Amino acid sequence: MKTVVITGSTRGLGWEMAQLFRKNDWNVVLNGVNPERLETAIEKLRSQAGRGQVEGLAGSVASASDVQALIDHAVHAFGAIDIWINNAGVNQPMRAIWELSEAEIDAVLSIDLRGAITGSRLAVLQMEKQPEGGFIYNLEGYGSNDAMMLGLNLYGTSKRAVTHFTQALAKELEERGSRVKAGRLSPGIMITDFPVKALGGKESIDLPEKTKKVYNILGDYPDVVAAHLVKEMLVNTKNNAHIEWLTTGKAAWRFLTAAFNKRDFFSGS
Repeated sequence: MKTVVITGSTRGLGWEMAQLFRKNDWNVVLNGVNPERLETAIEKLRSQAGRGQVEGLAGSVASASDVQALIDHAVHAFGAIDIWINNAGVNQPMRAIWELSEAEIDAVLSIDLRGAITGSRLAVLQMEKQPEGGFIYNLEGYGSNDAMMLGLNLYGTSKRAVTHFTQALAKELEERGSRVKAGRLSPGIMITDFPVKALGGKESIDLPEKTKKVYNILGDYPDVVAAHLVKEMLVNTKNNAHIEWLTTGKAAWRFLTAAFNKRDFFSGS
């Protein structure tokens, strides 16, 4: 039975992906920084249908020792890690870069960028020991395609860097003849509390109306996005895979049909 480890998986996209892997009879290892929320998620996932087992370990992806502990926990429980997903992330306060504090800058970069690098590096070291290797997936986000806007400079910079890092990692793995493969997950715009909460919920974000309009056109709930991403991960065999939900064609169609398919995800906010 195969095993997936998903960082930041007690809610949002990570949680939805965890449920789907469980339904497909995978062992699932959850992770989050809040121990109470993690225990609740573990119990809930164990109550759902699926032959795989469920484990979890609290910790921050900003800490290499926490990430290594998560790897050790998964290997001790299940023997190997077949898929590792660097999903954990935080949003930045919607302010210009010079208006952010050093602590805020460090928080975003240490989780969104360094967390992906650390998770990938340590996962490779583990998967290199495994006869069948494994797959590592990193989450793209706003900025991965060079998009820019006021208040998302730092977050976009980190996600653009994650894209470069993952592509370069895939190339390194290929050139070394590794059994490990790396790829990117591109979820597009998801309707969760992520766009309106900064630094893991410590600060609220008041989205501009024009931003809300774009989100209403292009956004989707995380369960919809997760269904596509997990389906593709389950069948993927390629290195440097790019699994997208909101493709260019899909986005264009959404804008063309926006007048006939009005949605308002923010009416209750």
